[in-house]
Amino acid sequence: MIPIADFHRLPDATPHVETTLQAGEMITAVTLPPPLPGRHFYRKVRDRASYAFALVSVAAIVDAPNGRVKSARLAFGGLAHKPWRVAAAEAGLAGASLGDAAAKRAADTVLVGARGFGHNDFKIPLLRRTLRAVLTET
Repeated sequence: MIPIADFHRLPDATPHVETTLQAGEMITAVTLPPPLPGRHFYRKVRDRASYAFALVSVAAIVDAPNGRVKSARLAFGGLAHKPWRVAAAEAGLAGASLGDAAAKRAADTVLVGARGFGHNDFKIPLLRRTLRAVLTET
């Protein structure tokens, strides 16, 4: 059994090896925990309608009764070598009223130290807009 947080690996000296599976191993089952309370969202932004990799994706579970966040879980795709969570952004949403200000603070936290490489500079504002859309949709 491999916890999902440990499944994907960073490239290091072997960029062709993307997971922690060993030679001869294969996935035979996936065990999911019970659903967490809150609304569940997934937004994938891509450059064509079908079978395209995500330019940016945001998965979120936001428990916000009456518009005030009790808890939030955020995961991002298309930004790094593996799906990416930022605990500080999740913690920063706790107690916040959902809206543009909370979305901006969360995006600022997620993007601390982020930099583009010319060809992908557009992903930084795209993540901001996508996260805002998810957090204001709740």
